[in-house]
Amino acid sequence: MPTLILVRHGRSTANTAGLLAGWTPGVGLDERGAEQAAALPGRLAALPLAEIVTSPLQRCQETLAPLLAARPGVPVHTDERIGECHYGDWSGRKLAELADEPLMEVVQQHPSAAAFPGGESLRAMQTRAAEAVREWNARVERDHGADAVYLMCSHGDIVKSLVADAIGLHLDLFQRISVEPCSVTAIRFTRLRPYLVRLGDTGDFGSLAPREAPASDDAQVGGDAGAP
Repeated sequence: MPTLILVRHGRSTANTAGLLAGWTPGVGLDERGAEQAAALPGRLAALPLAEIVTSPLQRCQETLAPLLAARPGVPVHTDERIGECHYGDWSGRKLAELADEPLMEVVQQHPSAAAFPGGESLRAMQTRAAEAVREWNARVERDHGADAVYLMCSHGDIVKSLVADAIGLHLDLFQRISVEPCSVTAIRFTRLRPYLVRLGDTGDFGSLAPREAPASDDAQVGGDAGAP
């Protein structure tokens, strides 16, 4: 079965503003995110991509623009099932404010029970994204063969939930996974099991250096902003 390259979008204006973007329109890449997107074609140059699938949201479209310019012959598809979690009434709000919401403790400690007011549950988010991957696996293998490589550009919580699904990790533990903006995660699928062969690879270890302000113990909903 194929190998899936999962790319989280580059750093966005919402990431740097500390906002939970969700499906809020008009959220694009910031200057750092545009630099990350520009570097993506070189990072993936050795991979023969058979297909590219993307979330419909602007920040994913902008992340892929340099790669698509470098690979004009690769078929590109938009799939809403790998779009960001529908955070409902939380969308567009400051993460610092949301930290005081009682639901945030559920999101952190028992995410399989978390449902966002006016939005969807994290469980439903994972289900739709995993179903999309399974369908694309079958389609890519049918059209390009079992050794094909294809790419999906999506969002932090989607990528984390897909990694959890692939390695048999319960959704309640998916907050232990971290993927930075424009990081590359690779999952190789076989007949019997998937293999996680890369996780959140940016090629840059700057974000591991000690920070002036101590990092929070909580996982940032939607994914953190990465290295400064």
